[in-house]
Amino acid sequence: QVQLVESGGGLVQAGGSLRLACVASTSTFGNYAMGWFRQAPGKEREFVAAINWSGHITSESDSAKGRFTISRDNAKSTVYLQMDNLKPEDTAVYYCAGTASLGSPRQNRHEYDFWGQGTQVTVSP
Repeated sequence: QVQLVESGGGLVQAGGSLRLACVASTSTFGNYAMGWFRQAPGKEREFVAAINWSGHITSESDSAKGRFTISRDNAKSTVYLQMDNLKPEDTAVYYCAGTASLGSPRQNRHEYDFWGQGTQVTVSP
């Protein structure tokens, strides 16, 4: 089973930026599509962004478009989420996830095979 470890969360003021990273414990990272999800207190886990195995195809939620960018470095077994112009409503625990599913980036959390432990992002007004 692939292990994922997220980092980069923290406290930031509205309008600020954070860059999340997720490192995978596998030498075959390029075989997996990856995604970022988030979960706020009392809410369901929701899709943020996803990227295919090569990094050439990405998908973002409506709330993330224009502010968040997903990318990956297969040589480092790492996927990133650059978050700019953060808003208080972005406050949540952010999780990265991986799937062996081929094709387009996946937005459905049930299609992912393994998950990280999450990293807290808090955006103050």
